[in-house]
Amino acid sequence: MNEEFAAQLRADDVEFASRDATLLRTIDDVGSLHEAADVLGRSYSRCHQRVTALEEAFGTLVERQRGGSGGGGSTLTDRARELLARFDRLREGYSSVAETTEAVLDGTVEERSGELGIVDTEAGEVRAITPPDVDAVQISLRADAVTLHDPADVPKAGSTSARNRFEGTVTDVERGESISQVTVDVDAPAPLFALVTEESRERLALEPGRQVVASFKATATRATPR
Repeated sequence: MNEEFAAQLRADDVEFASRDATLLRTIDDVGSLHEAADVLGRSYSRCHQRVTALEEAFGTLVERQRGGSGGGGSTLTDRARELLARFDRLREGYSSVAETTEAVLDGTVEERSGELGIVDTEAGEVRAITPPDVDAVQISLRADAVTLHDPADVPKAGSTSARNRFEGTVTDVERGESISQVTVDVDAPAPLFALVTEESRERLALEPGRQVVASFKATATRATPR
């Protein structure tokens, strides 16, 4: 599964994402927050701070036991296991939809810099991974690689690696239990698709007619010969 997309749960403006799930699962495997940090190559203090932040938003996730005759350790709570189960269901939903939903744009490679190139498409210039010695290409973009923004709250160009950006209008929102598939008209023959969580759909007020900015990374965008 493509890890570029932002599968995440949210509570009180705190996002629970793949990195957090990995931390909790490692704590569960090794029985210690300190050892989990070592296994993952992360700072113990940062891991401790992250667990604290998550617990303030989602409730108690890790039960800690101080050292003694039996030694100390950490175990996951039932709440943590429920949170991980919810996250897994969300990821599975993203993956199953993303595997069958992608936008395809015809284009011509205008510039190259190593494996990356600038492709002139019907929607505008797209930075993508391009094949060598081929100019006529197709851009394939999976729905799980696209992030939607409020036009008034788009990150500055230098603060994100998602260099590809297109203004567009939402034309359809197909809602599921945890995720929605959003269709965005970017004034091209083919629309873009994006997957968003239910929390993001509500926060962005996504519905037909809503103006949005769609962004995606060059490394998540592949061009193939046509």
